[in-house]
Amino acid sequence: MTDLKYLRGYPEPLLAQVRQLIAEERLGDYLQRRYPGRHQVQSDKALYGYVQTLKQEYLKSAPPIDKVLYDNRLDLTHRALGLHTAVSRVQGGKLKAKKEIRVAALFREAAPEFLQMIVVHELAHLRESEHNRAFYKLCEHMLPGYGRSSSTCGCSCIGGSCRVADQPPGVDGFGHPPYRPVRSGACVG
Repeated sequence: MTDLKYLRGYPEPLLAQVRQLIAEERLGDYLQRRYPGRHQVQSDKALYGYVQTLKQEYLKSAPPIDKVLYDNRLDLTHRALGLHTAVSRVQGGKLKAKKEIRVAALFREAAPEFLQMIVVHELAHLRESEHNRAFYKLCEHMLPGYGRSSSTCGCSCIGGSCRVADQPPGVDGFGHPPYRPVRSGACVG
């Protein structure tokens, strides 16, 4: 049986549908038909600009982001699709925290909807560290329909088809419900 780590908490009929697509090796075709477009954000520099544009539009007063990059090891080392960190350093007599956002490299070749959903999720962590009601409200503000897009993207990233009706209340595309604490800033399933 295929372990669908990013879909934990979803109804069993949906999981069966996802497993069937994987077993029949129809996942790639399905995703290609449903999400034919590819975004143009290919370099770390372009990703930084993309994140800064969204931040400037929706989170002007949030702390600055010092580093944004695609991370080839993210899914392997942190079992995550995106990661937000604050690296603290003592500089002189002051403690400085540098904020970083890392996006799994698999999103370099993904549809624009996937990249936007991951970036919005990680940006929301600048204001809300926990996955609580305020966090999801902020995500919804930055990306109307976030609940629908995160369930679709979460399923599609590991292979499956989600419809809005299949999404359990309060579970995002990372496979976790609101109010679940995040370990080490990684958005894990």
